[in-house]
Amino acid sequence: MSQSAEMPPQAPPETEPHLVDVIPHQAGHPVAPGNAPAPRGPGPAELAARALAAFTGRTLGRHQAAVMRIGFGLVWLAYLLREWPNRRVLYGDRSPWSMELAQRLLADNGAFTVLPWFGGRLWFELVYHLAVLAAVAVVLGWRTRASTVLFMVTVLSLQNRDVFLGDGGDNVVHLMAVYLVFTRCAEVWSLDAPPASGREVPPGRAGPGWGGVVLWAVLGAVLAACQLGDFSGESLTWTARTFPYVGWAPLFWGLWAVAGLWWALGRLRPDGEPRAVLDALANMVHNCAMLVIAAEVVLIYATAGWYKVQGSRWQDGTALYYPVHLDYFTPWPWLSGLVGSALVPVFLISYGTVIVQVAFPFTLLNRRVKNALLAVMMAEHLGIAVMLGLPVFSLAMIAADAVFLPTGALLWVGARVRRIRQGRPPAARGGPAADRVAE
Repeated sequence: MSQSAEMPPQAPPETEPHLVDVIPHQAGHPVAPGNAPAPRGPGPAELAARALAAFTGRTLGRHQAAVMRIGFGLVWLAYLLREWPNRRVLYGDRSPWSMELAQRLLADNGAFTVLPWFGGRLWFELVYHLAVLAAVAVVLGWRTRASTVLFMVTVLSLQNRDVFLGDGGDNVVHLMAVYLVFTRCAEVWSLDAPPASGREVPPGRAGPGWGGVVLWAVLGAVLAACQLGDFSGESLTWTARTFPYVGWAPLFWGLWAVAGLWWALGRLRPDGEPRAVLDALANMVHNCAMLVIAAEVVLIYATAGWYKVQGSRWQDGTALYYPVHLDYFTPWPWLSGLVGSALVPVFLISYGTVIVQVAFPFTLLNRRVKNALLAVMMAEHLGIAVMLGLPVFSLAMIAADAVFLPTGALLWVGARVRRIRQGRPPAARGGPAADRVAE
């Protein structure tokens, strides 16, 4: 008898009877393995649980937040340095918009600014140069919880001193300065981030130092002096006349108290449940702030695009022709004349601008189309900065667009910059370095 006849018949592969056993079927109607339905995906409850876990347990978009922090810090810093010779005319004692007129307007709209507290040139110079230092600290990511608050205070103080100086770019910086306070924008690419990896130090490995306590105590003393002193006027009130009826005092004292509690729990009970709850709350606030920033950018483009659709100059494709022939928007007359004399490029750029702005909110449903359109819009902003002489507006919009940048591209750029700083040549695409970037 042959060897094959002596061996027992082999069973089918192990996966086939397993699938047949687990698939329910009616008696008398066996289900063939090839016709077995595909396993079902996660249900709505499981998806909701995963989303909640990511919302509370992860810092979403931390690289995008870091790019926005650096971008808006550089925009504000460049503006302050560019206008340094004209600072007294714009916001100081030589401004045509006098402090008396500014105080009348502030009494009506309730905007926040510290410039009227003392008045005079010395106080103005102190606030202006504090704004420069705060912008540098934000760019570097040094003591970011405190520096972002100082950044917000200085941005609001200077811009609300003379509201007639700003344009669209200043409005974007104004809003983002407030939003950055509520983000965890220093977890990567900052001096506050853990060394080498750029990730958070696991609880219990290393506690926070005492340097931040000194800064926290000094800022608390300054805030108390401003709160109790009569010079602050209506700026640090606990309630407001308009929605949400909360003044600036609860915000500043709340941020100060949370920073102290964060340090205490990180020093005394880094592995305890209160620190975990506080970390989850910080993640939720950060994620909500990033969502608000994304919605703000979408609204900017959507409203701009739909308003352009209603304009007759945008409808006939001649909208670009007029600004390039105004002296105010022609820093390079030869370039403006070259673009303005060609009717076809004027027509294509005018229509392309409307199409891109109207279509951008809908491209968020497709990642590849969104990334392509995002690159087009950033290139358009660079063109506006060069051709129309609006660098603050253009760079502010590019920094705001960073909220939609793909994480893979940011990791790739970060890895290349890190290798250049370390004096090593860039690795080939797809090599071991690419694997380390994806970590």
